[in-house]
Amino acid sequence: MKQLEESIGYTVIVDWLAAYNRKPFLFQQQAWQHIIQQESGLVNAPTGCGKTFSVFLGALIQFINQHPNDYKLKKKNGLQLLWVTPLRALAKDIGRAMEEAIEGLGMSWQVGIRNGDTDMTERARQKKQMPEVLIITPESLHLLLGQKGYTEVFRQLKIIAVDEWHELLGSKRGVQVELAISRIVNIIPDDNRLSIWGISATIGNLDEAKNVLMSPLKLDGIIVKANMDKVIEVESVLPDEIEKYPWAGHLGIKLAHKVIPIIMQSRTTLIFINTRGMSEIWYQKILDICPELAGSIALHHGSIDMELRTWVEENLHTGNLKAVVCTASLDLGVDFRPVETVIQVGSPKGVARFLQRAGRSGHSPDAISKIYFLPTHSLELAEAAALKQAIREKLIESRPPMLLCYDVLIQYLNTLAISDGFMPEVIYKELITTYCYRDLARSEWEQILHFLSSGGALHQYDDYKKIEIEDGIYKIKSRRLAMRHRLHIGTIVSESMMKVKFMSGGYIGVIEEWFISRREPGDVFTLAGRNLEFVMIKDMTAYVRKSNKKKSIVPSWQGGRMPLSANLGRKLRETFDRKSFSRQQLIHSGQHPK
Repeated sequence: MKQLEESIGYTVIVDWLAAYNRKPFLFQQQAWQHIIQQESGLVNAPTGCGKTFSVFLGALIQFINQHPNDYKLKKKNGLQLLWVTPLRALAKDIGRAMEEAIEGLGMSWQVGIRNGDTDMTERARQKKQMPEVLIITPESLHLLLGQKGYTEVFRQLKIIAVDEWHELLGSKRGVQVELAISRIVNIIPDDNRLSIWGISATIGNLDEAKNVLMSPLKLDGIIVKANMDKVIEVESVLPDEIEKYPWAGHLGIKLAHKVIPIIMQSRTTLIFINTRGMSEIWYQKILDICPELAGSIALHHGSIDMELRTWVEENLHTGNLKAVVCTASLDLGVDFRPVETVIQVGSPKGVARFLQRAGRSGHSPDAISKIYFLPTHSLELAEAAALKQAIREKLIESRPPMLLCYDVLIQYLNTLAISDGFMPEVIYKELITTYCYRDLARSEWEQILHFLSSGGALHQYDDYKKIEIEDGIYKIKSRRLAMRHRLHIGTIVSESMMKVKFMSGGYIGVIEEWFISRREPGDVFTLAGRNLEFVMIKDMTAYVRKSNKKKSIVPSWQGGRMPLSANLGRKLRETFDRKSFSRQQLIHSGQHPK
């Protein structure tokens, strides 16, 4: 790493870290070395070990090396680093960490965020002058590709970083990332060498994960692996009388009183619940058992209004909250340093998910991540034993990449068609460089183009003949169709959602239409930890008022069932295959997590 250590950028970064009594880890230095050499690859490290800085600080070192005399003064440099993240909740936290580093180094870089929560004023500002760093979701990245003259946005781009790649891989959002990269790679000027870096926690198919990301570059890429074993302590929360604990069903509420001492002995605790409906019940139950937690405990899930979620996240950062009951909405990458303890209620359904959640506590390399497993019924005692064995054996789930997703491809082609249009031959050559579409046959490609331009079997309906061909360029010229497409980019088919709003004003969150349609005026239901009296529905909004009634209906959301992962399922079968495996053995197997 002689080239790195002799560079001015490295000296500046190391001196800045030293001012805070910190020094870079070996894997971070390795990543920086590859970045300044304009190489591409995948950084793999446990949660809380500095994966973000392994790429972000590398981008700063590269820029400082290129402008050694005036790196602090240079402004309006155009987009240098495109940071793709799967969750909106991650963007603000990552942006805050980046801004602190930029300010500490005295640089003039700007950090922008672009997702569904970004207001129109900020989007207009970005269109006029792109920040040096743009943190964006896959859907918003496709929206960017749907703008007129989008190629200018990426002209000076140096690095694309795909955060939490292990979470995106194996999903259609991951395919969206592949498609976006394939387009950006081919519009970058020849004199600007683009690097792509994935950032991932451990998954079972790490090499394949790297290959998927590197495919559009036609490079093998490098895996920078942190040889760091994060210490994770797993402890089971067990019932006093195991024989009376139910065999199946239930929500674990009978053990809620055992959670209170855990909360009280920790600075901040995250209580992970698998479903939104179950999280509402647990939040109310904890408050019923320990009313003195009112004001210092909060609820966080995807159906709560953005302003409330933001308030919870801000207060987690400042350490003002003693506990937060949450779902997967706080699963990934968010660095809440005050969090000392995590409680998993019920089966996490997978080893990787359990480790991810455990990593929310002790979010630094030398800190111990403490997680409690609270079984909701006796069968989950066996699952706890299987889970601990899987962790010992490092049986982390693989995420197989998706192949030939025609629906995502058709949506992507419409996106290109509403911007500057596309030439089929150019895009086909780009598509077959991606991992997902490398086996796309010419005949299939012709059928897709025919469907887009003529509607295929639906040719009698004008709405299915979206694309017009003009001088060999495929375009959507209808303003109405273009607007409708922008509104639906990245849409995942799910139940219709309705906003929930107080009669006096102020949004609370969203609820599924099927649930609210069954309510009569005067019915009381729970959302965002509040008891709400249903009043009426108007303009796709459910209007409510506060209720003091103690009895309420807890909403349920479709898709709340989660299957066990293959690895955890296998270890569970092995656990049950042991001869004479009694409840008492379950207890003992769950008592020794380390």
